[in-house]
This record gives sequence, C-alpha cells and structure tokens, in this order.
Amino acid sequence: MAIIIAGLGNPGKEYEKTRHNAGRMAVELLAEEEGFEAFALNKTAKALVAKGALRGEPAVLVLPETMMNLSGKAVAAFVKSPKAAKNLLVIHDDLDLPLGVIKMVVGRGSGGHKGVESIMRAVKTKDFARIRIGISGKGKKNQAKKVSGEEKVVKHVIGKWKPAEAAVLAKVLRKATEAARIYAADGADAAVMFANTR
Repeated sequence: MAIIIAGLGNPGKEYEKTRHNAGRMAVELLAEEEGFEAFALNKTAKALVAKGALRGEPAVLVLPETMMNLSGKAVAAFVKSPKAAKNLLVIHDDLDLPLGVIKMVVGRGSGGHKGVESIMRAVKTKDFARIRIGISGKGKKNQAKKVSGEEKVVKHVIGKWKPAEAAVLAKVLRKATEAARIYAADGADAAVMFANTR
C-alpha cells in the first residue's frame, strides 16, 4: 500500500511562501528532491497529486487545493478508512513551535490546527503521523514566542517568510523531507527519533 504524504497550506499565488504553507513547501521540496512526476490536479480529490517512490516504497504526495480548514476533503479521497490512516503522514505549520524546530508525533490531538482537525474528522481517526514545522519567533529558553489575539495570529500565519528566516527555513524543510523518507522506509518510530532530535 502506498504511503500518502499530505502537505498542508492554502492554494493560490497569494499564499505562496507564507508561514501557513510550510507543510506544502516541504512536500513540494520532497517531490523535487526525489524526482517525482509533476503535480497534476485530481478533480475528485480537489488536490494536486504526484506519484513516485521514497527509498523504494511507493508514495503519493498530496497538496490539497482547498483552503487549509477543508484539507480533510482532499486527504479522505486517498485515505478511505481509519486503518488506511496508518500509512498517512501529514506535514503542517505549527504556532506552538519556534522556527528552526520540527516535531513528529503519531496519534495526538490537533493542537487547535484547523487543517489537522479537518483531516481527523474526514478520516475518522487521529492515528496518523504528523510532522509539525515551527513558524513562531523564538522566545525564552528556545520556546515559541506566542502570538496572541486572533487578528495577530492570522496576520502572522499568512504573512510571508522574512528574508532573514530563509536559511533556517531551508534547513528545517530539508530535515522534514528526510524524516518523510525515513518514515517511508523504516516506519514512524525511526522517523520520530530522527525528527525530534536536535
């Protein structure tokens, strides 16, 4: 059974290179690094899809073409049951982590991420793997510097990456794609060990 890797973000030019699209950027990078076929629109799934292999394992990369909060619709077209969700990896941005940090979790709650919530509802389980990419500033003790107030949060997540953040972001995206490869070849435990070690 192919591994499904979904990169969350908002479609369209205006959202390119925004913090909220960190997951989508990681999956686009993975497709590029691994020489996947070009992304093609799957109308039924409302998603851009590319097929290929990661370390010899068949994989399908999915970029939902719905707004972030409706990501579940696209993912459910490929993950038809809670059992099938065991082969699902979702990569997304996370406000609770500072830029430069990624965390991989399996079977955890959404942490308030609307895109993840949408997928959990659509596939009727939270038992799948996720790579969380930090998008907040660094506060004390390397913790995420919290952005508070709905307006500020929205402004932050759909804001573009600053030039000063580019080098750190590039490193983080490469780490996320490597974790995805390890997940495909060696399973979730090995990928979690890799992703969650600084």
